[in-house]
Amino acid sequence: MENNSQYGCVYLVGAGPGDRGLITVKGLSLLENADVIIYDNLANRVLLEAARPDAEKIYVGKKAGRHVLKQEQINDLLVQKAKAYKMVVRLKGGDPFVFGRGGEEALALSKSNILFEIVPGVTSGIGALAYAGIPVTHRNMATSLSLITGHEDPGKENSQLNWKAIASMHGTLVFYMGVSNLEKIVSQLLKYEKPAMTPAAVIQKGSTPAQNTILGKLGDIAQKARNKEVKPPALLVVGEVVSLSSGLRWFEDKPLFGKNILVTRARAQADDLVQKLESLGANIVMFPTIKLSKDINRAPLGDAVKNLGDYSWIIFTSVNSVESFFETLLQAGGDSRSLSHTKICAIGPSTTKKLSLFGLKTDIQPDEFTTEAIVSVFGDIDILGSKILLPRSDIGTPGLPLGLKKYGARVDEVTAYRICIDSANEQETIGRIRSGLFDLATFTSSSTVKNFVALVGHKNLKKAFSSARVACIGPVTKKAAESYGLKVHIQPEKYTISGLVQSICEHYTSGKKHD
Repeated sequence: MENNSQYGCVYLVGAGPGDRGLITVKGLSLLENADVIIYDNLANRVLLEAARPDAEKIYVGKKAGRHVLKQEQINDLLVQKAKAYKMVVRLKGGDPFVFGRGGEEALALSKSNILFEIVPGVTSGIGALAYAGIPVTHRNMATSLSLITGHEDPGKENSQLNWKAIASMHGTLVFYMGVSNLEKIVSQLLKYEKPAMTPAAVIQKGSTPAQNTILGKLGDIAQKARNKEVKPPALLVVGEVVSLSSGLRWFEDKPLFGKNILVTRARAQADDLVQKLESLGANIVMFPTIKLSKDINRAPLGDAVKNLGDYSWIIFTSVNSVESFFETLLQAGGDSRSLSHTKICAIGPSTTKKLSLFGLKTDIQPDEFTTEAIVSVFGDIDILGSKILLPRSDIGTPGLPLGLKKYGARVDEVTAYRICIDSANEQETIGRIRSGLFDLATFTSSSTVKNFVALVGHKNLKKAFSSARVACIGPVTKKAAESYGLKVHIQPEKYTISGLVQSICEHYTSGKKHD
């Protein structure tokens, strides 16, 4: 296909059935570099966080009876944006070419001489079944798989579906978009003598923490789905392989499955916590309350790194202080060798690990990861007259420098970064929080607590936490939460992200949930 070089390229990317981890490596790379992203209702919106900050994002989702744009308008939009941008990503749930109308969009692009590529995705007819513990094929049960639209009314004249042939198949039948027609689909299969005792399942919101798998037989699955008030998106699965689900169930048995957990940590630092919680089945509600800024007066830190030989010790109280310190050091023409005569203290394992990336070993890491513990450790060391550099945030508490000065040290406290309130959260998310539509809020610093209250409003805390729980990474954060009247249910013994996640998991599996 010839392409007018002045136009961009449109990538029709399959996002997978719901779990953001199921997008392909190529699909994610395209998202990260796209100029504009046009996305569907069924695509996991968390994926949009991978986009460039300046990328244009356009929602064109469709729900039953509610279309932001008609398909013809979406086609026109793709052509329009391809003429204005170099790289356009059309992000679609599942696979673009499996009931995704990707073929129609590709034809529209072809007719307008727009270059396009198809990036396949995991279709829900395979992905959602895997997450429900239902193999689509099995040597002794099913040697074929049929993907069938459930959107078409089975009772209409001139149907494109041969129900007699479909009912006679012995493999696995998967009906897409069939919730509204569920009873009619079942009726047609029974009409053409599909045995009523054939195992069947309805999978709602497959591969997401809201997944709901309803098991039954062909003869009763419609009633069971109605009793559970199943709504789209959902699949109907019919076949002997469904009977394996109870033994192969894995996703819905995860310890945090279905729990809506708020992550209030800075967006740039939240990945580790998010990934650990998601791996345990949690649904993450991103609500960053702080953001880190390097918009500071860098002169004091710059002067310090130029005179590192004057310092006996440097104390790093966070990963952020390490990053900012070394950024300033490298800009000044120095490197790790500049610290050859300086001893190093780090507040915890994450900070120690960060320092190791610069080829440095820590001389002190206290057993407890608090500033009080650092002061206590230095009480056993002769630091009388020693000069100590303390690069940290602009809101560091005075306890650490005051404690060190009591031992006779001279402390240069310099600002390495600022902590600001993150005001970029959507009002819809804030409204959900105020209404208490979450199970657990996680706080990893006193700043996240303070800013959370500022964003949600102190007067709304009682309703927001009427049934929700609170998890704090350590005693300082816990004290901050309690100062606002919040009851803290979870605090790990080790004040680390891994310790926090472990304590959350134990809380929900120990049977002591309701204390």
